[in-house]
Amino acid sequence: MRIREGDPLEIYTNSGGEVIFKKYSPIGELSSFATQYADALNGATDMTVLICDRDHCIAASGISKKEVIERRVTQTVEDIMESRKVEVFDGGSASPAIEGLDQNITVAAPIVISGDVSGAVVLASDKGEKPTDSDVKLASVAASFLGKQMEC
Repeated sequence: MRIREGDPLEIYTNSGGEVIFKKYSPIGELSSFATQYADALNGATDMTVLICDRDHCIAASGISKKEVIERRVTQTVEDIMESRKVEVFDGGSASPAIEGLDQNITVAAPIVISGDVSGAVVLASDKGEKPTDSDVKLASVAASFLGKQMEC
């Protein structure tokens, strides 16, 4: 687990008096809602949809959830989140979204909550297809919507 400066933490104690730190993921609170949104987005784009917090995939559609949930995001996705910009990849570049996954990013849109990046909505494909303008817009809207949901 990587803890960055400014990352929110939950602090617990166990019965033995040990202090336990757990990284807090605000987007993780929306995992069931994010799964439903991923399903809808998958239906509209016919691409694999991954919704990630800053470290792991928390929701997925179009792929076996057991295969990706709680898997680490790649450095590429982390860099996209840090850039705070929607990134579009053409069919020629091979950038996996999740470690150990053979599907590559086509669109990645950072989720921003109250000015802080908290995750990303990623559309991925193993066919090397180029995303349409609609795919890019849908990913952007999904990221914006999930960010607004968390601000409430």
